Amino acid sequence: MSAEQLSWTVYDSPIGALTLIDGPNGLRSVVFPNELCNVLLPGGSTRLAPDAEHAMPGVVSQLDEYFAGERREFELALDLQGTPLQRRVWELLREIPYGATTTYGQLAGQVDDALYGDDVDAHLRARVVGAAVGRTPTPIVVPCHRVIGADGSLTGYGGGLARKRALLELEGLSVHGETGERARVRASDQLALL
Repeated sequence: MSAEQLSWTVYDSPIGALTLIDGPNGLRSVVFPNELCNVLLPGGSTRLAPDAEHAMPGVVSQLDEYFAGERREFELALDLQGTPLQRRVWELLREIPYGATTTYGQLAGQVDDALYGDDVDAHLRARVVGAAVGRTPTPIVVPCHRVIGADGSLTGYGGGLARKRALLELEGLSVHGETGERARVRASDQLALL
């Protein structure tokens, strides 16, 4: 595979067929159904070369383990292409523990001020981070599904909110992003209001 050639395969996951795209240095993209037209390939093409289809047993094995509840983090080489701010946000996403969530605002506070540039006001940083999260090229592997709204609500997800909810529930989270004792306390608090 040359530096400009990508290989690919289709992985039949429990949340739908995912197109996996491998770059010269590792996994470059995980693409949800109907999203492949949004992936820009070398030379500006949006079509994968039929002769570039190749098995990716290492990636598939780790995805199988994740969906079986046996893997909590991925150990894959990634070939992510993005701006310095995007790459930093994607690094931060990889630090969110399995079964936990964070907010766009919390992520924004972890990004070095210099990466925003002078033209981004502090009150807009969560939106800028949200845009970077939305451009995560390897969802699931880089767990952008673990980012929720400041009010605990599920917010946009490239694969759709049903997939985001399914991934969070797979990791043991309720749709409000809470687990175990915290979820029970919240439910009892609500009952006390009745």
